[in-house]
Amino acid sequence: MAIDKKFIDLFVNVTSKAALAAHNFVGKNDKIAADKAAVDAMRNELNQLNINGEIVIGEGELDDAPMLYIGEKLGTMVGPNFDIAVDPLEGTNFAAKNLPGALSVIAIAEKNNLFNAPETYMDKLAVSKKVPFDATDLDFPIEKNIKNIADAINKDIKDITACLLDRPRHKKIMDKLKDLNVKMKLISDGDVSGALMVTNEKYNVDIFLGIGGGPEGVLAASAIDAFECKFQGRFLFENDQDILRAKKMGIIDLKKKYDLKEIVKGDSIFCATGITNGDLVNGIKVKENKFVTETLVTHKSSKISKIFVSDDTIKT
Repeated sequence: MAIDKKFIDLFVNVTSKAALAAHNFVGKNDKIAADKAAVDAMRNELNQLNINGEIVIGEGELDDAPMLYIGEKLGTMVGPNFDIAVDPLEGTNFAAKNLPGALSVIAIAEKNNLFNAPETYMDKLAVSKKVPFDATDLDFPIEKNIKNIADAINKDIKDITACLLDRPRHKKIMDKLKDLNVKMKLISDGDVSGALMVTNEKYNVDIFLGIGGGPEGVLAASAIDAFECKFQGRFLFENDQDILRAKKMGIIDLKKKYDLKEIVKGDSIFCATGITNGDLVNGIKVKENKFVTETLVTHKSSKISKIFVSDDTIKT
């Protein structure tokens, strides 16, 4: 069943207001304050919508996150039942230090159609729809994935670009990519936007790979789905507490490799509003008492994947 297109504007407003709230703290070197402002604003906007929403990807569990925690009910409780995944401020350091790439992100799907991911790491892989589905796999060696991509899109390996988080844990991957003479786009944070770079040739990224946040993996998958790209993820559990939490969420096979269709089922809407300028969208522009936002929006059923520009008056 398709989600009504009227919700696109409503959820663009949600991420825009959260982005504006965080924007007030851009460059203030206080990522906690910026994140709290985005969380509070997003929660306030969601509670005004005529929906029966539940957070499945949030700021953590109830004890750790008093607002937008996993299981929190949102909306007027009148209207459609939605699963909601949020990252009110993706790139907290970007906002705090006034660096490119800070976003406010939300994804919604019909009830029980969005994967309830635990707060743990995920090994991820994303490639564009131009690459045949069976050409890449999390279980393939890096060399095989890169060579198969190069063959599929008729590129020299030296012209292939891989995007991954710049982390010590990725040293072996980076060494292997260097040996293969593959170009690397190393990002310091923001692996939702990193994964989204495979969706359009203008970003010049052929594969996104490596270990990042599990919740961010679900958010990225919900956007990538509308572009018909490939996404795979496998959760990584570091301790018994992680495993216990996963089992409570119904994850039995701890080594399972999830394809996109298992993470996001049915229709979905994804919105990512820029707080600071980045690869995906521009940041907020404020002039006198007006603000302008850019939001990357996808709506799977209506095949929408575009940048929405919105403006509004700043309320004091």
